[in-house]
Amino acid sequence: MHHIDAFRIACSGPGDTSGLENLLRSGAIVAEDIVAVMGKTEGNGCVNDFTREYATRALAQCLATWLRCTPADVEQRVAFVMSGGTEGVLSPHWTVFTRKPAQPRAPGMGKRMSIGIAFTRDFFPEEIGRMAQVLATQEAVAQAMHDGGITALEDVHFVQIKCPLLTSAKIADAQARGASVVTHDTYESMAYSRGASSLGVALATQEVPVTAVDDEAILQRWDLFSAVASASSGIEIDHNVVIVLGMSERASSNLAIAHAVMVDAIDAKAIQSAIAALPSTAGQLDCIVNVFAKTEASPDGLVRGQRHTMLVDSDIHSTRHARAVTGAVVASIAGHGMVYVSGGAEHQGPAGGGPVAVVARLTSEGDAA
Repeated sequence: MHHIDAFRIACSGPGDTSGLENLLRSGAIVAEDIVAVMGKTEGNGCVNDFTREYATRALAQCLATWLRCTPADVEQRVAFVMSGGTEGVLSPHWTVFTRKPAQPRAPGMGKRMSIGIAFTRDFFPEEIGRMAQVLATQEAVAQAMHDGGITALEDVHFVQIKCPLLTSAKIADAQARGASVVTHDTYESMAYSRGASSLGVALATQEVPVTAVDDEAILQRWDLFSAVASASSGIEIDHNVVIVLGMSERASSNLAIAHAVMVDAIDAKAIQSAIAALPSTAGQLDCIVNVFAKTEASPDGLVRGQRHTMLVDSDIHSTRHARAVTGAVVASIAGHGMVYVSGGAEHQGPAGGGPVAVVARLTSEGDAA
């Protein structure tokens, strides 16, 4: 069904598309084949992080030229997910995923990585962080799985979502219509949006029962989570963008993906477990395309029984602390800082932890795995 490729591209800033343009000019990437772009930008990752929107607009403008359409048209065909915050050793970059028709598969080839995308409708402000967002996300994940030819739930290894947040204008709009919002704190709305989106993933992947999820469960029932959900909220959209990464017997690329769950922000063993779960020699570090991880400051204020101060720092938000911590752990294993680590892991893995996935390229020796 699909032949997938992935390219990790360094950037000098959120508006730097030169690396992508070079690959387009060389023919290494064909613009029509691009299906998704996941990026790390150097903003603060908070409500007023406009680097995410800047990056999306720059990439859409770049591709609009190649595709001979408008940037708005590009955003309807390509799933853009920009995660703000490159604290510590994290290095700003894009991961560009391409997709074209599958090539002939050799006998015994086994499963290969595939990717599917979907978009929800725009949400009313009063729906953000509530069941409307949960259920819409659940439906979109199912659509993305179908789009990627990923038929088995156990073959879903990472579900990346970009979701909206509440702004002062959105809150005022809801109030003017007599509607209530989940919170009047715009920063807190990011967590609600991530949490609702992640529980939508958990329902789609049947990791939690539908009867357990309601408005009151969001940001309250920490025992409810998805082991494959990764949600990033931002000011630049009003809907959810969904990217499902998984394995499929209908895919033909030489890429593979595996995942594990970090129990806390310094769980290096989970990263190593994800690498070890890759087919054959794809687990070698020089074969890894990228590592994708979610992280957060443990809500109980402890990491392995020791007190941390990330949640009580009035100068720096806890998500920024967490990205720096886990970014260093992941980079120490990957051997570089150009890895995708996103903060705020509400209902994404156990409280204080988060999912981690590794995409790698199979070598010739592992090609029949």
